[in-house]
Amino acid sequence: LQVDLWQPSSPFHIIEGTVTDVRVPQNTTRSLLPYLQQANIQYTILISDLQKAIENQTGLRSYRIRRSLSEYNYEVYHSLEEIQDWMHHLNRTHSDLVHMFSVGKSYEGRPLYVLKLGKRSRPYKKAVWIDCGIHAREWIGPAFCQWFVKEALQTYQTDPAMRKMLTQLYFYIMPVFNVDGYHFSWTNDRFWRKTRSKNTRFHCHGVDANRNWKVKWCDEGASFHPCDDTYCGPFPESEPEVKAVAHFLRKHRKQIKAYLSFHAYAQMLLYPYSYKYETIPNFNCVESAAYNAVNALQSAYGIRYRYGPASSTLYVSSGSSMDWAYKNGIPYAFAFELRDTGHFGFLLPEMLIKPTCTETMLAVKNITLHLLKKCH
Repeated sequence: LQVDLWQPSSPFHIIEGTVTDVRVPQNTTRSLLPYLQQANIQYTILISDLQKAIENQTGLRSYRIRRSLSEYNYEVYHSLEEIQDWMHHLNRTHSDLVHMFSVGKSYEGRPLYVLKLGKRSRPYKKAVWIDCGIHAREWIGPAFCQWFVKEALQTYQTDPAMRKMLTQLYFYIMPVFNVDGYHFSWTNDRFWRKTRSKNTRFHCHGVDANRNWKVKWCDEGASFHPCDDTYCGPFPESEPEVKAVAHFLRKHRKQIKAYLSFHAYAQMLLYPYSYKYETIPNFNCVESAAYNAVNALQSAYGIRYRYGPASSTLYVSSGSSMDWAYKNGIPYAFAFELRDTGHFGFLLPEMLIKPTCTETMLAVKNITLHLLKKCH
């Protein structure tokens, strides 16, 4: 039986007593369900017609009038082309606070755009790096990155906290890390996860861009097989996207004090280590930042996030961007797993974009303001 594993991402993490989410082709349910019953495995059907759910999300595209960018709708999902047009537009219209640049090119030759957000108040400022969309199918990620920029630009004048953030810090925001994969998830396979690099020997595409970093590379929680969803790649930084971002972060490691990466789904706020069960040296500072961020997030709609070291809170995985950032001297490294906990999975409805982003915004502001205070 061929199934697509949604949660956890690798079969190695499936142990007795864990909840597992799988996607099955329509024709296999007839053989799968009796098999589960026989094995005495309890199951729930979360989405009975996945095709219909996909079409509800992407089918309306052709009818959706692409209005001018000044009326850009932050409560719908946007294609890569729309997101890049939006970035160009902000670069032109908000040049006082926004500077767009590219850190390199993807495997398929697309530019890897980053927005530098902040007031040019002094020559040297600390910075926060934010990336979304390392995994292509996790659409709520890029939606949040855009929401963050919108909020920053709209509330900068009126909100003292935002003003402080943009005056004292720079934010480097990469709305779509895995541009090729994200594009592919719109055009070919809604549930594509990896990059799109070709593997000649196995005729499989892509590497898991969150297993391709040079930190305990291809150890536990990553796969050596090119067709697997958690394939670590032929060598660390084999993916041009990972290499480009790693190069940028290395170059600015003295300036960047926080690394935030946005994923879905699980409702968790994770910090290092991901590749081993061990306490990080600045645990107290990071732990209190996480605790306060999760409480701030919950204050909006009562949504509870679990938080803690990635290895024990989620599962062990090697070669992740968060561990790499931490190992390279960025003291606050976090990975968010946004809504939900499996009911919609990767198909979080557009009506939930606003509440998800609103609550996440509170957590991110909380972490940022924590950075600006000295923690001992």
